[in-house]
Parts: sequence; structure tokens; C-alpha cells
Amino acid sequence: MPAAELFPHYIEFRNVYKTFDRPVLDDVSFHIDAGETVAILGRSGVGKSVSLAHIMGFLKPDAGRVIVAHTDITQALETEMRRIRKKVTMVFQNGALFDSLTVAENILFSLELREDYDADNREEIVRGLLSMVDLLDYYDAAPSDLSTGYKRAVAIARALAAQPECVLYDEPTTMVDPIMSDHLGNLMLRLKRQLRLTSLVVTHDLDLMWKVADKVIFLHEGKVIYFGPVHLLEKCDHPHIKEFLAMDRVQI
Repeated sequence: MPAAELFPHYIEFRNVYKTFDRPVLDDVSFHIDAGETVAILGRSGVGKSVSLAHIMGFLKPDAGRVIVAHTDITQALETEMRRIRKKVTMVFQNGALFDSLTVAENILFSLELREDYDADNREEIVRGLLSMVDLLDYYDAAPSDLSTGYKRAVAIARALAAQPECVLYDEPTTMVDPIMSDHLGNLMLRLKRQLRLTSLVVTHDLDLMWKVADKVIFLHEGKVIYFGPVHLLEKCDHPHIKEFLAMDRVQI
């Protein structure tokens, strides 16, 4: 049976448990279909980043199953995970750029990992990716000269150089000013519409959620208390979600 029939959802958690000094993921189930953008919300420490680590294979669940790229990776070996990570890439909160390389060289590093890499048109591809994220003027810049928001935009361009099927974003708008936050949100929305990538966004930023997400996973004390369309979140009667949304309106 083809993998897409055996595991029809691109990403799926089936009754996932993970405990460190306390339960972090407690019977967590959700799924993401190809081409969807899903946001994971919740306060700090509820398991959002731990969920990303499971998808990337950096952590294994104590119980339950994790499906990524239509493949059960619950007990996958590192050799298998390297194949999966060619399809699923992550944009880390700190950008994770190489400080010793220029912006263009950082993107080229990812480009050269592709099996179909063509050295003859590498500059054209790098310039195209930088244009896509509105940073062509920073082609020769050092990462240390960039703001936090610009570093994340470069990290997105570097992730796209690998031609992934899915991008995971870890708090893409945290610690940036409102203008840059809006810019990053618009960039993610443009990539969603142009490339139709599958995306999972860990965020506290409700403005970003409303802008880019099709569905929402809301975690509270390690449990999923809402999983569904973004436009129905405000109709959820769970007191924690009502409080979370009310606090955001007060901050505005």
C-alpha cells in the first residue's frame, strides 16, 4: 500500500506522550494535510517546541506515533531522518545562520546540499531567493550586521533553497518590532500562496495566526484543548482560550 494511503496526513500525532520531569505532551493528537498552514498556540512550556522537535526527529515519544511526510518516524533511525529532513526543514528562532559566511554564502550552503545542485546558475538562484524575501540588497552582508527580523528572513530563504515540502517555523515574530513582525507575516503568507508549502508555525502572535493559519492547535498543560479551523477559535468556549484571546485584545 502506498505511504500516502497508509498515512494520508502529511504530519500526524497519534496519542503522543512525552515526559521529562513532568508530562509535557499528554495524549496529543492532531494532523496537518499537504499544503495547509497550521499554528500551534499556548503559553510557554506547554509543549509547542517539543512538538517541533518530535517532527524533526530530535526527540522520540514515550508513547504514541509520529507521522511525517506520510512516514511513521516514531522509531526511525538517523539515516531515515536525514531523508525526511530533506523534505521538512525548520526555521529556528535564532536564525541559526553561520556568522563566518555572508548572507549569500549561507543560502548557498543549503543550496549545495541538493542533489540537483547546478553550480552554473547558483548566483541566479541565490539572488532569486533573496528577492523572494525582499533582501537582495543584503547579498554580501554579514549576519552580524542584520537585525533579528532580517536574520529570520534570511533563514527562511536558506530553508527554501533546499526545496522542502514543509517548513516548520519556531516563533518567527518573537523579539522583533511590530513593523518587522508584519513584514515576516506578509512574507510567510506570500510563500504560502506562491509555493503552497505545508507549514507549521509555533507562535504566541495572534496577529500572525489570523494572517497565515488555516487551522490551530491550542495546547494547555500538555493537552490539545482546541484543534480546528482558525475562524472557529473565537467560538470555542474553553475558559483558557477565552482568557488567552481576551488578554490579547487588552494588549491591543
